Amino acid sequence: MKTLSTSKGIGGQLTDFRKLSRDSNRIAFIGTAGFCTPFAELMAFVIRDTGKDLKFIPDLRLNDARSIVPNACGMQLGEPVDFHADTVVLLGGLAMPKIGVEPAKMKATVDSILEGSDKKLIVGVCFQSIFQNQQWTDIISFDYIIDADLTSELKQP
Repeated sequence: MKTLSTSKGIGGQLTDFRKLSRDSNRIAFIGTAGFCTPFAELMAFVIRDTGKDLKFIPDLRLNDARSIVPNACGMQLGEPVDFHADTVVLLGGLAMPKIGVEPAKMKATVDSILEGSDKKLIVGVCFQSIFQNQQWTDIISFDYIIDADLTSELKQP
């Protein structure tokens, strides 16, 4: 994979996402229920004023798609919506081995979401190269992957 840019922190991830989604109209974030939901809401927040149709799909459950809507405290899941989109954002939690999502099933899900769209964009957002390490890139034709390496320190003053 060719590196197009390097940035630091969550701000860098969000800036890259905002740039990649510039031409998108309908964006579907797919992630594990609960764990990935806040990441989808965070990414949706940086494009909240663009008029884009934003939705979250938990796991492989297309019929459980929910809108992502702004409120006074940020973004949250809203009403049930149609799952179709022109941009799919796969969140890395799906590729964690303990979650058990097979990449071939995810590819079929992505194909269903993009069905009928003239523009098709597949973006992966992950930490520590999970999509590459779990061979999802061998099965799913990502257009871009935003890959971060997150470190954490617990400190006591």
